[in-house]
Amino acid sequence: MQSVDERLVRRDTGLIQLFDPPFDKSSLNPGYVKGYIPGVRENGGQYTHGAIWVVLAFALLGENERAWELFALLNPIHHGGTPAQIAIYKVEPYVVAADVYAVAPHLGRGGWTWYTGSAGWMYRLLIETLLGANLEGNHLRLAPRLPKAWPAFKIHYRYRQTLYHITISRLATGSAGADLLSLDGQEIPGNTLLLRDDHREHMVDLKIP
Repeated sequence: MQSVDERLVRRDTGLIQLFDPPFDKSSLNPGYVKGYIPGVRENGGQYTHGAIWVVLAFALLGENERAWELFALLNPIHHGGTPAQIAIYKVEPYVVAADVYAVAPHLGRGGWTWYTGSAGWMYRLLIETLLGANLEGNHLRLAPRLPKAWPAFKIHYRYRQTLYHITISRLATGSAGADLLSLDGQEIPGNTLLLRDDHREHMVDLKIP
């Protein structure tokens, strides 16, 4: 993963390449990817499926800060914050692009947008891995990976016709111990809620080290 960071993460242009260098004039024939010009789509561009899995891997390794940093690179809104960025990206900054070009003169240009495959994986990365809300049958397991800059955040989670208002915050600095989870003021062991569709609103509090 360190090699991925060193060789494929392009912080200057805000993308994560699938591989580098792209296939161009070599005698090697990797298949259809060589049909794309160098730096476009699977031929050495950012293929967003793979880039999302890079962020996921860093998160699962416990490198939360790096995971959030790289997620910010992939977030399309960060490619359209200024007129100059929009002129480079050239596609909608409010949906996920399947690919971003990685070679001049189209460096940083978005490719195929409204791509549901990459969008689905990005949703899972953010909701399940980074924010840590994992639905498992009729249980909700909370395993957040907060960046250091976040003292707390909230999730308003609807389970059928029932709302769970979840506040996740850090324990006081210097505090030791495991996560502390409570439902409507009653402490619960572990980090998993049993969800009940009782048409009421519930308050959940999770404090993490």
